[in-house]
Amino acid sequence: MASVEQYRIEHDSMGELHVPAEALWGAQTQRAIDNFPVSGQRMPARFIQAVAMIKSAAARAHAGLGLMSTEVAAAIAAAADAVAEGQHADAFPVDVYQTGSGTSTNMNVNEVVARLAGERLGRAVHPNDDVNRGQSSNDVIPSALHLSAALACQQQLLPALDHLACVIETRAGELDGVITTGRTHLMDAMPVRLSQTLGGWAAQVRMGASRIETLLPQVRGLAQGGTAVGTGVNAHPELGARIAALLSERTGIDFHVRANLFEGLSAQDDIVALSGQIKSVATALMKIANDLRWMNSGPLAGLGEIRLPALQPGSSIMPGKVNPVVPESVCMVAAQVIGLDTAMTLAGQSGNFQLNVMLPLLANNILQAIELTANVSILLADRAIRGFEVDRERTATALARNPILVTALNDVIGYERGAAIAKQAYAQGRPVIEVALEMTDLDETSLRRLLDPAALTGGA
Repeated sequence: MASVEQYRIEHDSMGELHVPAEALWGAQTQRAIDNFPVSGQRMPARFIQAVAMIKSAAARAHAGLGLMSTEVAAAIAAAADAVAEGQHADAFPVDVYQTGSGTSTNMNVNEVVARLAGERLGRAVHPNDDVNRGQSSNDVIPSALHLSAALACQQQLLPALDHLACVIETRAGELDGVITTGRTHLMDAMPVRLSQTLGGWAAQVRMGASRIETLLPQVRGLAQGGTAVGTGVNAHPELGARIAALLSERTGIDFHVRANLFEGLSAQDDIVALSGQIKSVATALMKIANDLRWMNSGPLAGLGEIRLPALQPGSSIMPGKVNPVVPESVCMVAAQVIGLDTAMTLAGQSGNFQLNVMLPLLANNILQAIELTANVSILLADRAIRGFEVDRERTATALARNPILVTALNDVIGYERGAAIAKQAYAQGRPVIEVALEMTDLDETSLRRLLDPAALTGGA
C-alpha cells in the first residue's frame, strides 16, 4: 500500500481527496481519473495543446482588458505556452471517454497551468478564478476542437495530400508511354495509358484536398466567448474576438468568433462535415491502394503488370513470398477513418439543447482521422507509388491479345460483327487483328491503324 508521503490533500467544491504528491494536476483531474478508467486512451496531445493555447490567449486578453494583473497574466500565459509547446505531456491523463462536455480535460489543463503559474509567481493561482476566467468548458472545448482540427489539416493533412498528388503526377509523366489494358467490372476493356490511370488518382487526391480547404474557413470559427450556454455570461463582450485575434497572430491562420455562439456550443456540424470530407479522401486512398494491389498481383498467376517495392518478407511459412504491405496498410487506415466518421456522425447528433455532449469523442476521432490519413498518404507516396516498376513486356502482350480492341471497328463493321470477331479471338487465343483480317474486308494497314492502342487512348 502506498505511504501517506506519496500523496497530498487537494480539495474542490465536493471536498478533499488524495492526489499523487508529484502530480501537477489537482482535485478535479483526480476525480476524473478515478471516475473514468475506461480505455486508457488519453486526449490527443494536439488537442491538449490547443486548450493551452486558448488559456494563454485568454490570460493575455484579460490583461489587455484590464481584468487581470499583468503579473498573473504573464505567469499563466508562460505556463500555458509551455503546455502548448508539448511540455508536461504526462500531466494530462484523463480518458477520452469522460464527461461529454470535456469539462474534465478543461479542468485538467486549468489545474496544471495554475500550478505551473503559481510556481513562477511564488503564490497560488486559482484554476477557476484565474486560469478559467471568462471561460466555460462549454466554449473552451468546442473552440479547442476547431482550433486543433484546423491546425492539423493545415499543418499535416493538406501538405501530405499535396505530396501524394505530386508523386503520382511525377510518375504519370514518367510512364506516359506505357499503354495497358483498361478494365471495367474487373474485365478487359479498351486500352488506357498508365499516365491516365495515375492522373485519375492524382485528381481524386487533389479534389479531396480542395473540398477540405473549402470547408476550413467554417472550421476556423470558434465558440469562444459563449461561455456556459451561448449568452456569454461572465465574459467580457470583447473576450472572444480578442482570443481569436491572438490565436490568429500566434498561428498565422485566420481564426474568428462564430457568427452564432448558440450554434457553436450546441452543434458540431462543421466537424461532422470535415470528417465526411476526410472520409471521402480515405475512400479515394482505398481505391488507389486496391488498384495497386490488383496491378501487382501474382507475380505469376495474377495481373503482374507492376512490381511494388519489396519491403519485407510476406510469409512466415512460404519462403520468397512478398506482399503489397503498404497498400494493405492504406486500406486498413481507410476502413478506420470510415468507422471514425460513423461515430462522429452519431456524436454530432448529440447536441441536446444548448450543448453537444460528445465533444471528447469528436476531438479524438477527427484528430485521429487527420493524422492517420496524413501519415498513410506519405507512406503510399514514398513506399509504394514512387518506386513501383512496370512489366512492359507483360502489359504489351496482354494488350495485343485483348479482343475488346475490336470496339474500335464498330463504326466500320458494326457491333454484331465486332462481337463475333471478339468471341473467336478469345476462344482461339489469337490477336484480334488476325481474326479481323479473316472475317472482314479490311486490309492489314487499315486494321493496324484502326486498332492502334496508343491512338485509342485519346489525347487526355
